[in-house]
Amino acid sequence: MFDGIEYRGFSQATVEALATHSGVPVWNGLTDQWHPTQVLADVLTMEEEFGALEGLVLAYVGDGRNNVANSLMVGCAKLGMGCRIVAPESLHPEPELAAAVREIAAATGGSLLVTSSIEEGVAGAHALYADVWASMGEESLIAERIKLLKPYKITRRMMELTGRRDTIFLHCLPSFHNLDTEVAKQYPDIQEVEDAVFEGPQSRVFDQAENRLHTIKAVMVATAGR
Repeated sequence: MFDGIEYRGFSQATVEALATHSGVPVWNGLTDQWHPTQVLADVLTMEEEFGALEGLVLAYVGDGRNNVANSLMVGCAKLGMGCRIVAPESLHPEPELAAAVREIAAATGGSLLVTSSIEEGVAGAHALYADVWASMGEESLIAERIKLLKPYKITRRMMELTGRRDTIFLHCLPSFHNLDTEVAKQYPDIQEVEDAVFEGPQSRVFDQAENRLHTIKAVMVATAGR
């Protein structure tokens, strides 16, 4: 009944089983392990901003073992970009994934740095990237994540630490900002990015969100037949 299916859910095994048995293209719109369609929009936004991707450096700051971080590492490596995962040690990506990404990067001229040091991780970065500190299904971990990640909140000062005037801010959305919600009242330190950054001149979050539309259309054109 369908010419293609986009799956958004939790289990990676589910989308792979769907792809095996559906008989039509299946696009991974999000699982708890990967978020590849998001990364297409991210790199398009950087290409629009800087003209080319090869040699650019993106620093992801926050929960370094979630689906967005995983996909950014792979996507940047395949495109010859530098990726930095800036996170507390307990939230570093899986060593096996990091090793595989470094193998890809070795062939493309890209690079991967995993570090707990904010100064090291953001130095020279063309883009700083944030995501919420507790992913879908992890709401019970919010208080614990705030304790771990509060020092990694992206602020104007962190943007300055890149040493670049042209650094942009990216976010996969939705974001905790300008909050007047029950969650914010319960957890006042839940914001992963300062409002002045999210809404400031370096933010490209809404261009990035628009680019989800264009890149997903491109994926459909490329895979749904003639």
